[in-house]
Amino acid sequence: MKKIYIIALALALIGKCTKADEGLWIPLFLGELNEAQMKALGMRITAEDIYSENNVSLKDAIVIFGRGCTAEVISDQGLILTNHHCAYGTIQSHSSIEHDYLTNGFWAMNKAEELSNPGLTVTFLIRMEEVTKRVLKGTDAEMTEQSRNDTIQVNIAKIKDEAVKDNHFKAEIKSFFCKNRYFLFVNEVFEDVRLVGAPPSNIGKFGGDTDNWMWPRHTGDFSLFRIYADSSNKPAKYSENNIPYKPKKHLHISAKKISEGDFTFVFGYPGSTDEYIPSYGIDMQVNFINPPGIELQGKKIDIYKKAMEENSEVRIQYAAKLAGIANGWKKAIGENRGITRLKTIEEKKAFEKIFADWAGSSDKRNKKYGGLLPEFGKVYQELSPAYSDLIYLRESVLGIEIFRFARSFDDLIRLCKDNKTNAASIKESVENLKKSSENFYKNYQVSVDQEVFRTLMPEIVSDQRVNQAPPIIKKLFNDSGSDINNMCDKIFGQSVFASRDQLLGLLDNFKQSRYKKIEKDIAFRVAAATSIFASEYYLPVINAKRAVLDSLMRVYMQAQMEMQPFKNFYPDANFTLRVTYGNVMGYKPSDAVSYNYFTTLEGILEKEDPAIYDYVVEDRLKELYRSKDYGDYADPDGTMHVCFIGTNHTSGGNSGSPVLDADGNLIGLNFDRCWEGTMSDLDYDITQCRNIGLDIRYCLFIIDKFAGAGHLVDEMTIVTD
Repeated sequence: MKKIYIIALALALIGKCTKADEGLWIPLFLGELNEAQMKALGMRITAEDIYSENNVSLKDAIVIFGRGCTAEVISDQGLILTNHHCAYGTIQSHSSIEHDYLTNGFWAMNKAEELSNPGLTVTFLIRMEEVTKRVLKGTDAEMTEQSRNDTIQVNIAKIKDEAVKDNHFKAEIKSFFCKNRYFLFVNEVFEDVRLVGAPPSNIGKFGGDTDNWMWPRHTGDFSLFRIYADSSNKPAKYSENNIPYKPKKHLHISAKKISEGDFTFVFGYPGSTDEYIPSYGIDMQVNFINPPGIELQGKKIDIYKKAMEENSEVRIQYAAKLAGIANGWKKAIGENRGITRLKTIEEKKAFEKIFADWAGSSDKRNKKYGGLLPEFGKVYQELSPAYSDLIYLRESVLGIEIFRFARSFDDLIRLCKDNKTNAASIKESVENLKKSSENFYKNYQVSVDQEVFRTLMPEIVSDQRVNQAPPIIKKLFNDSGSDINNMCDKIFGQSVFASRDQLLGLLDNFKQSRYKKIEKDIAFRVAAATSIFASEYYLPVINAKRAVLDSLMRVYMQAQMEMQPFKNFYPDANFTLRVTYGNVMGYKPSDAVSYNYFTTLEGILEKEDPAIYDYVVEDRLKELYRSKDYGDYADPDGTMHVCFIGTNHTSGGNSGSPVLDADGNLIGLNFDRCWEGTMSDLDYDITQCRNIGLDIRYCLFIIDKFAGAGHLVDEMTIVTD
């Protein structure tokens, strides 16, 4: 019997070993863990060329763009490249009916025409360092979880302070392997980042939400910005006196043919994955978290699309909002499909059976790990319905714009009610709210929000969910004769937040006592009561259970690594710099269907549909196609390649990451994953998981031949042989 168990365990461990193309690897350890495999797959540079503590390396050209994307430096004048969808909100902020940069694109023909973007930053990693021992100093296995966390936070604060003493850098410490290891990141943040170029949305977002997460893809998803610094090449707030940043390193760009099987690696900031959670966590994602979002966000998407199709002003106002909602909505649908197809829950359960046998085969292990899985099951059983209910509440009430915006006035009311608050603090809060109000109403239509209200509010007042609704909503619904239309008219008709002029009039010459008008406003009362209801009814359960899960996962992660000592583990993504590598490769999504590894400009013309905004093809692009005026950017066979796919294991946050070749040259810009592989945040499958990249040659072609901005290409270092 013991022999059978050992054979079963060995087979299980072999089956769960990290696949060749799987992994989000810490660049600090590439030489130790990955270099040999990367070279076996075709890489010709060294791990030191990618990440070096002491010398200039590729990592010095990689930046965090804004708060959730990656970008890369592509010239010695601080020019950076990222996705169009990462810059979408920025482009939209500069757009109007008169200057519709979303529709028409934007190209600065000289540096004086580049547009500033208050609040936009880029972040360079100066260095990273493992600080696990220092962070865990003073902790032990007998401590309560609270005592352990308190000790860790004190240690973290001290390490961060030491790291940025006497310099202008910023420091953060993040946990890895479910709080078993900790790393310090010292960063340099630049605040003057200017828009340089963006193609029309009919190129940069070609295919829109229909093609999002899909392959084949024909989207020219890129935009260009420039980093500015002071005269000492240091970070500085926007000033006309700032000059283009001189980087330590900029990427060289390859104009060579991309072939199937070519080695590639993606260098960037993947956001979040959960590869090691138990089957109960996957079940919660598939059956409790994703379904309400899919249902309610889908309804909101339909409303936005209809309104945008009918009105060009609404199209501009709601473009970024729609893109943000649709991205997560479609991903959740694909994720559920992928997990079902891969039988991920069943596979996790099979692994957990082996784990339970392994833990139970030793008294010592059984004492330490034997109760883990039953405890996981108990916690998730209580957590899952609470999560689902909260998502319904959040999407159906706080998904309505007027409520979400009204909630942002909470701090002003709190300041006004505090007798110790000075007038200057109140004035500052009011001025900030004036600015945020202008931004809100610039992209807001009452009629659209009312339609969202009439569609989503019934979800929370239905017989099925009425007991989960905040009392104020139930009362308003009853007072309106249980008629959603009456309820909608009452709220929007009475609330000051439904009118830009009324709200700004209230804020002008604001006096402390006027907070009462806001506090009594019907939209504010609904928003505040809903948030309080969620905080008191759902969040205590969710936060308490999440804290227990964090503790359990820390031990479960230890156990998995102990059980599989020969497995090369990688940490889950946490928006820190990582390397993932693989090969250019097509795939077969289903029976009798086979996808090539690249798309061409011809495919754009095949998809053209002038009646559908997402499939309108620019006249200039059609002219270039007909004349085959591709410059030096066509493939050797004369075709203009647009996108390509590979087996790199990417995640959210990798948007804008460079796709690099065997020599470390830029060959593409990562911007998406194929729909069949969106479950890769939970379960990577090499047969279906593909990252989608923009061929850098198409990017150069659009900049040079389409936009006539060849001066930007002249800044770059192009490699042709």
